[in-house]
Amino acid sequence: MPMNLIHRRLCSSEKWASMIAEVLPPWLARFDLGDDVLEIGPGFGATTRVLLDVVPRLTLLEIDPASASLLRDAFGSRASVVEGSGADIPFDAGRFSAVVCFTMLHHVPTATLQNAIFSEACRVLRPGGVYCVTDSQLSLRFRLLHLGDTMNVVDAATLPSRLSAAGFDDVDVRHRPKERLEFSAVKPVVTARR
Repeated sequence: MPMNLIHRRLCSSEKWASMIAEVLPPWLARFDLGDDVLEIGPGFGATTRVLLDVVPRLTLLEIDPASASLLRDAFGSRASVVEGSGADIPFDAGRFSAVVCFTMLHHVPTATLQNAIFSEACRVLRPGGVYCVTDSQLSLRFRLLHLGDTMNVVDAATLPSRLSAAGFDDVDVRHRPKERLEFSAVKPVVTARR
């Protein structure tokens, strides 16, 4: 999805990567990500650097061809990098122990496509697998940073029902208005009836 020059510079900067390296590990420690994790929309890879230190197997799904190429150059020996859309994930159902995405959902242009990402994340998760997400919320600074960008902020109020409709249980939404939205959800474990 398009990003303006200032936004690209910020997200590819060492300052951004350092901030992510500081705040992401304690947040991730709340979850059992398991042994095979999919990161949707890693962009410039700041979050990928962190994930590589905490998960045994990592697959990156990036829609932008140029970013996918940069990710292959940077992490191709430690992670599988696949070019594709989170709204049409090119992996089998039940493949991953966890699916994560960080500060990217607001770049998805419509709620319908965001919902498709939620459904696809659920599909590729194993039963009991967790979907963990952070994203930014609307503020004046955030709006200015996105001039000329796609900016479709996720509505925290409707998120639980959207995730339930995608097939998730145990939805946990934490919203800090004008700052962040964090959520997790679990793919249900279906037990056999007697």
